[in-house]
Amino acid sequence: MIVAAVPVKDLVNAKQRLVPALSAPQRRELARAMLADVLRALGGAGLDQVWVVTREAEVAAIARAFGAAPLAEAENRGHTAAVATAQAEAARVGADAFLTIPGDVPCVTPAEIRALVDALAAPPAVVFTPSRSGLGTNGVLLAPPVTMRLRFGEPSFDNHLAAARALRLEPAIVPLPGLGLDVDDPDDLAALLATGAATESARLVAGWRRLERAPLTPPALR
Repeated sequence: MIVAAVPVKDLVNAKQRLVPALSAPQRRELARAMLADVLRALGGAGLDQVWVVTREAEVAAIARAFGAAPLAEAENRGHTAAVATAQAEAARVGADAFLTIPGDVPCVTPAEIRALVDALAAPPAVVFTPSRSGLGTNGVLLAPPVTMRLRFGEPSFDNHLAAARALRLEPAIVPLPGLGLDVDDPDDLAALLATGAATESARLVAGWRRLERAPLTPPALR
């Protein structure tokens, strides 16, 4: 059994690094759209279970709408702690493997998720996908779920490789362009528009850009 976990913070304060480009309501709406894109991809990948780790009722409702199960946490303790909670739960329910990806990678596809799964060797085994910058870790697959401790935040990718090798594990590295694009800053919005046309997230941002460029309509003559 393979279970996947997507940690999601509260939507109210989502994507603070996008403040120069988007308003608070836009950042919230984009966070919702990105989560929907991620859950669609996971739902199409044929995994056994998909969990969304959150304390927010709105996020839990989105998870259920896409057939995922909310995994509640009492407070926002950060991405690393949320993943650790999910790892422990995956081990408790007897999962063979544990996958985690963030909720802000809207260009990920079911095929990419299956590529991660296909790269998994006999346990104990680890598979990593780097972020577009090469500094972060956007995809992790562990068999069994508690094969190693995970710590996120740049430069987590190199740190994860070193930690795995310290455990005498040779990680499989699977670069994936869709999964590698986490939308964190204004430059990432341009990359999303360039590569993610089929996503709800890109359509949302494209709509905002069209409105920005629309000419003002003069008032009707009286």
